[in-house]
Amino acid sequence: MSLLELHGICKSFGAIQALTDVSLEVEPGEVVGLMGDNGAGKSTLVKIVAGNFPPTSGTSAVDGRPVEFHRPVDARSIGIEVVYQELALADNLTAAANVFLGRELRRRFGPFGFLDHRAMNRRASALFAELKSETRAGDLVRQMSGGQRQAVAIARTRLAQARLILMDEPTAAISVRQVAEVLDLIRRLRDSGIAIILISHRMPDVFAVADRVVVLRRGRKVADKPVASSSPEEVTGLITGALEAA
Repeated sequence: MSLLELHGICKSFGAIQALTDVSLEVEPGEVVGLMGDNGAGKSTLVKIVAGNFPPTSGTSAVDGRPVEFHRPVDARSIGIEVVYQELALADNLTAAANVFLGRELRRRFGPFGFLDHRAMNRRASALFAELKSETRAGDLVRQMSGGQRQAVAIARTRLAQARLILMDEPTAAISVRQVAEVLDLIRRLRDSGIAIILISHRMPDVFAVADRVVVLRRGRKVADKPVASSSPEEVTGLITGALEAA
């Protein structure tokens, strides 16, 4: 049974048709590369899955059960998390504080409540160890590399027990070494049974970690096939319109 199923998803903004009849299935532990040119509808589709806004028409199901998301908390409540390109991290806080932001652990001392920094540091360290990341719980985010920042954002989804993570351009504007770190993080998430939809313009990254590639052009799905049976040249042709479909 698929973890996520989208059927006939359409989305319009007034006279602008952003998505037309898009269907997609994602299995547990599968990495799906979502590709397309700017304006192809990638971000719109992800925002629908994440609950930022509802589709104009079409249906969604999780574990075979129909679902409707009216706000992001609806998607998060069933294990769908998003790692945005901007990461939404607080630079002035530690890695552990960012992981627990909005979910802080507290302990009581008589009538008073205090943040349990020791427990949060311990749990954050365990999450980074699971991800095999060199990120340290007590380090300030503003002192971290791009790869370490991605690890913090991903650890936050692990704390929330995500089942599906939507990753928006996670390897944009970081060094080659940091790209390798992020791709390793994606592989570890996949190996632990977490499904990932990876939005990326970087063809080598998608072909390095994705099991399947989905291509959108002008709001329509023009390809949905295993990476092993495609090629960067074919995907480029699909994105640009040199190829109609695959």
